[in-house]
Amino acid sequence: MHALKIDFPESLPVSARRDEIMAAMQAHQVIIVCGETGSGKTTQLPKIALAMGRGLCNYPKTLLDGRPAPRGKLIGHTQPRRIAASSVAKRIAQELHTTPGEVVGFKVRFQDRLGRDASVKLMTDGILLAETQTDPLLQAYDTIIIDEAHERSLNIDFLLGYLKQILPRRPDLKVVVTSATIDAQRFAEHFATLQPAVRVTGAASAAVVADAKGRVLTPAPIIMVSGRMFPVEQRYRPFEEARDYDLNSAIADAVDELWRDVHHSGDILVFLPGEREIREAADHLRGHLSHSAVFRGAEVLPLFARLSQAEQDRIFDAHSGRRIVLATNVAETSLTVPGINYVIDAGTARMKRYSFRSKVEQLLVEPISQSSANQRAGRCGRVANGICIRLYDEKDFIGRPKFTEPEILRSSLAGVILRMKSLHLGQVEDFPFLEKPSGRAIADGYQLLGELGAVDDVNALTPMGQELSKLPLDPRVGRMIL
Repeated sequence: MHALKIDFPESLPVSARRDEIMAAMQAHQVIIVCGETGSGKTTQLPKIALAMGRGLCNYPKTLLDGRPAPRGKLIGHTQPRRIAASSVAKRIAQELHTTPGEVVGFKVRFQDRLGRDASVKLMTDGILLAETQTDPLLQAYDTIIIDEAHERSLNIDFLLGYLKQILPRRPDLKVVVTSATIDAQRFAEHFATLQPAVRVTGAASAAVVADAKGRVLTPAPIIMVSGRMFPVEQRYRPFEEARDYDLNSAIADAVDELWRDVHHSGDILVFLPGEREIREAADHLRGHLSHSAVFRGAEVLPLFARLSQAEQDRIFDAHSGRRIVLATNVAETSLTVPGINYVIDAGTARMKRYSFRSKVEQLLVEPISQSSANQRAGRCGRVANGICIRLYDEKDFIGRPKFTEPEILRSSLAGVILRMKSLHLGQVEDFPFLEKPSGRAIADGYQLLGELGAVDDVNALTPMGQELSKLPLDPRVGRMIL
């Protein structure tokens, strides 16, 4: 088996910072790598860890002197979505000139492409959480990269708290947290330690913090990586819903505006809240484009989490003609769609929200936050000047919340409490969450688990609760199965 050749594309901003990243990883147990979309952090950080010798003892199978290499630990790399985990794994494998699964593999629900001798494992954050049931100290890994931590999903928040608890017992484990610029300081303070500050060239110094006992703590170092290299022009095009004019008509008009200029020939990325809206918009656009001699050859492609592998691969295939990609927020941070010069943003997304009154979680279409809107605009301007058309007005944008509310503050905590009980992690109130859940949410979670027979009168786990905790399902769904 050939030796691994690791190259770093000089066109990616993160490549210029690899020496600082390596130095920070050597000196600290946790580092925060912060940068805009398109900086290359998702694909290059596992390669930087490989270049440091982490996870590398799995590949090649034999040492230089011919002796068989010992089975080593993995570099774990989490993604918020399945489609991102599989596509990122394939991309990194391609850059390392290996086949997927050989050195870099992935594991998502219903799919496992990880060879016995692989060194890097891409997975959803849910998969890593499930592994804590059988490997509480995550001994299978010597490095864990939590990507897109700013999304603040329930899984990400729980993982960050869990890692903080096990790090003192795993001094050999290195953790890299990547984030957009919005939450870097909070992550750095979350992983603050009693370790004295080590000055790393190129790493930003976070303000010193104190713990509950008044001890001075040193936050994890933050390494800033530049992202978008070209300016993006923002255009606001609000529309009035009418019987003969709807969102699909507004999207078609925005496409006409962008492609009317002969100099505007790049691809367009359209953000919509869900699969149903994408299919409806695709049908409308195909009909609209077929009436234009100029745009008739343009491709319209959907992009959402439930796509088949073949349909996903089409997004990343080389193409010559114009293209419109209709996507959910899966393309907001997790995936970089190549060739995008323009963005059309409907300004909405499907958000999971729990009702304490009805005890039901719903997926509601809601306006996105300013930070999400800026992430969407940042998908263009990678290779040339970009244009982002927002289908709402500037006043509406300014009135929106600056950041997306963390999922833990709008979800049922029953599943989290169940997992914590099964892992013997103590009281929910004492767990180091980035955002402390309310007393009402905790009480509601215990009440639901009590109704399901998962906890007893003193909130101890019952045999039914033990069985439910082994299922990667919402406790209510699990109870229907058992």
